[in-house]
Amino acid sequence: MKPVAIFRHIPIEGPGYFATFLDNNHIPWRLIKIDAGEKLPGSIDEFSGLVFMGGTMSVNDDLPWIGQELSLIRQAVAADVPVLGHCLGGQLMAKALGGVISANPVKEMGWGKVTVPDNAVAREWFGGLTGFNSFHWHGEAFSIPQGATCILSSPYCENQAFAMSIHLGMQCHVEMTERLVIDWCSVGAEELASLNQPSVQTLEEIEKNLPERVIALNAVAEQLYRKWTAHLK
Repeated sequence: MKPVAIFRHIPIEGPGYFATFLDNNHIPWRLIKIDAGEKLPGSIDEFSGLVFMGGTMSVNDDLPWIGQELSLIRQAVAADVPVLGHCLGGQLMAKALGGVISANPVKEMGWGKVTVPDNAVAREWFGGLTGFNSFHWHGEAFSIPQGATCILSSPYCENQAFAMSIHLGMQCHVEMTERLVIDWCSVGAEELASLNQPSVQTLEEIEKNLPERVIALNAVAEQLYRKWTAHLK
């Protein structure tokens, strides 16, 4: 099998549990470190799937690699090569497919409930699961591209995930590990303390019962990743 390409945009937003899942299932992967200036591939030919991680930038920023990643996403979708996006990655997918990325009414940071809507596509991805406690860290959000279906929502962000055939774009972070949560909280401690709104948790709230929360989230991620990787060739 060709490797899965994982595009990292900042050092602390790596693949997390997704890499663990791939390793556990003997699926090869290659990390492309955009933050370290690594050159993007010109085509998708050497990969079985494309995965885009998060980042602090906006997909609307004038950065040279954004246009290249949008092109790779469009190539993959046209060729039925599975694409998976986490947060910024989901926004990149939405933009590549004709969606719009704009400021969310509020920032959403910390643990929060997401709900699986009652539609056939959502059931394909989540089975009988009707909701779960996910991790959030974003200020922008995507519209649902034409031809895609919303498969996840939260009280503070209507479009938390979309699916289009074998492709999955998410606003929330299902890839979290304890290490990632702790690192993000360390970097974002000042911002967390300055935002007094229901959609943003305090540092103490985020790190409460962290091992149990991460284990529960990993179980959901496992289900999504298993369905997504089933389409790799």
